[in-house]
Amino acid sequence: MSSFKHWKGLLLTLALCAGSLSAHADDLLSRVKQHGELVVGTEMQFAPFDFLENGQQAGFNKDLFAEVGKIIGVKVRFIDLPWESVLPGLDAGKFDMVAGPLTMTKARMARYAFTYPIADATDALLKRANDTSIKQSSDIAGKVVGAQRTSAQEAQLMAYAASLKPAPTERGYVDNNQAYADLAAGRLSAVANSLTNIAYVAKQRPTVFAVVQPPFGVQVYFAYCMRKDADSQSLDDAFNTALATLNKNGTLGALQKKWFGTVEPMPASLPTPSV
Repeated sequence: MSSFKHWKGLLLTLALCAGSLSAHADDLLSRVKQHGELVVGTEMQFAPFDFLENGQQAGFNKDLFAEVGKIIGVKVRFIDLPWESVLPGLDAGKFDMVAGPLTMTKARMARYAFTYPIADATDALLKRANDTSIKQSSDIAGKVVGAQRTSAQEAQLMAYAASLKPAPTERGYVDNNQAYADLAAGRLSAVANSLTNIAYVAKQRPTVFAVVQPPFGVQVYFAYCMRKDADSQSLDDAFNTALATLNKNGTLGALQKKWFGTVEPMPASLPTPSV
C-alpha cells in the first residue's frame, strides 16, 4: 500500500511538471518562434514611425522591428489598420503586439504590457508656416484645432484647450494625414501631435508647416505594447531585452537620427507616466 501511494504521488508530480512545461512551451514567445513570425498591428498613417511610400511600408517601426526580429530570430509581418481598430484587434488576439507606437499613459499601462520607450511623445502643435497669429501654444484660444480621434494626443489637447479662454474648437480625425490636409487648406489653425511626428512633417514641407514652440504637453514617451497577461510576458521580456541591446549598441539612436533628425536618449526601463 505504501509502495502504491509512493508511485501514485510520483506519477502525479510528473504529470504536474509535464503540464507546467507544456504551458511554458505554449506561451506567446514560443508560438511566435515556432511560427517564425511576429505579427504586429499598426496604422501606416503615422510618419515617421509608419507610413506608405510608393505603396510600400516605410519608417522607423519597419527598421527597428527588423533589428528586434534578428535578435529574437523571427520575421516580422505588419497588419495595417485604422488606428481606432488597432487596440481592439490586439484585445481580440488578431496579432501579437502593437507597433503604433502608443503614448505611455497611466490608463494604458494599467491595461497593456508596454515595452521600454523608443521615442519622445510630448504633445505639441503644428501650424501653417505663414500663420503669424500663432506664436505660442496658448494662441489657439478661440480657434479650430484638430487631432487624431481616440489618441492620447487628442486627450491632452482637449485637456489643454479647456484651460484656455475662449476654448478652441476641437475636431477629431481618423488619421493625422487628414488633419494635416485640413490644416494646409486653412480649415484648421493647428494640429496636435507628438513633437517627434510634427517635427518630421514640418521638415518634409517647411514652406507649408511650422512647429509651435515650446510644446504644450507634459513629458511622455512612445512605446509598443501587447496584451497584459501571463501568456504575453515572455514576448514582452524578449522584446525588452532586444531593445536594451539596441539602445546600448547605438542602433536605436542611429534609427532615431535617421527618421527623427535627432537622437532622443531613452530610459532603460519602464518610466512612471505622469498622465
